[in-house]
Amino acid sequence: MAAAQELTPTSYIGHHLTFFQHPVGEGSFWTLNVDSFATAVVLGFVGVGFLWWVVRGATSGVPNKRQAFVELACEFVDNQAKGMFQGDRKFIAPTALTVGVWVLLMNAMDFLPVDIVAWITHFFAPKGFRIVPTADVNTTFALALTVWLLMIYFSIAVKGLGGFLHELFCTPFGVKPLWASPLLVFFNLLFNTVEYISKPLSHSLRLFGNMYAGEIIFLLLWMLAGVGLVGAFFAVLFGFAWAIFHILIVLLQAYIFMMLTIVYISMAHESH
Repeated sequence: MAAAQELTPTSYIGHHLTFFQHPVGEGSFWTLNVDSFATAVVLGFVGVGFLWWVVRGATSGVPNKRQAFVELACEFVDNQAKGMFQGDRKFIAPTALTVGVWVLLMNAMDFLPVDIVAWITHFFAPKGFRIVPTADVNTTFALALTVWLLMIYFSIAVKGLGGFLHELFCTPFGVKPLWASPLLVFFNLLFNTVEYISKPLSHSLRLFGNMYAGEIIFLLLWMLAGVGLVGAFFAVLFGFAWAIFHILIVLLQAYIFMMLTIVYISMAHESH
């Protein structure tokens, strides 16, 4: 019994990488990662609620620090959108801001001590609870797929179904000369299919890979603390250094995800 409960590096990492899951249908595909979903929803309300709270108390006079911070963030995102998209930014800028804030909050969960989180969540999730939604590929792919669907929607809305299909089959190689048009149409479709498939994959896996790797490094450092006093000293030292560096990763990955959202929706408005 004691041997079964012995904590090993494998069981320690395995426990912290185990999702709190609930089946919603037959088969492993229909399994909901409750921890990722619940944390993402809560953080979404936190982000939107914070922005609403600031806007509700905004004044036209001298802004307080909270209002000034939000105004700077909104202006920064709007400038990024303006540099890439020349049309009406009433949709694309708020969408990018929402995505950027949401991803940033989800990434920031990686700074919470995993053992304290596990101790708190053990009462309702004894097998494990993942607190970083963006370290779950299901979350990042859902976000990327939503952006991809928006891109398809705007492509059809702006160019019409005929224009969208024309780009799909007739670009980038064209269809002339006519004797080679069947072969050119095939390569056009192949090229565009690869492009459309690669966009959500790269969009999601880039964010997931960076956050998952950061989570693993934190776990390895905390394992070092269990070696002894010297291990604990170096774990704290290296952990502090990695946390500082990880701040850059958290911010950078949220920024990249937001910018790619702007780029993909902007590309949907362009004609080739």
